[in-house]
Amino acid sequence: MQVNTEIKDGVSLLRIEGEMTIYTAADLKAQLLPRLASPYELEIDLSGVSELDSAGVQLLMLAKREAGLGGRELRLSRHSPAVLEVFELCQLGGYFGDPLVFAGRGQGDA
Repeated sequence: MQVNTEIKDGVSLLRIEGEMTIYTAADLKAQLLPRLASPYELEIDLSGVSELDSAGVQLLMLAKREAGLGGRELRLSRHSPAVLEVFELCQLGGYFGDPLVFAGRGQGDA
């Protein structure tokens, strides 16, 4: 599990690679939280997340809360299939407020 940071066009883009599980949550938290102090807009790219469990979800919720407390909005982007599966199962799309595209669904499907 690794967090890479890139500043581009006024956005601090954080890319998470690997698992976001109970086994990696403490290390990921230590890498992620200091990066939320960035003075730029914040975006977390989830395309490299291979597995997500409730500990990973809690960490994303913590990141969103901490960014908000710092007066910044946090966007999640490029949700991997593993992330989409958990978000759909737990109905978390509305909580994070980011556009999601679930596999197998057309525009007219509910």
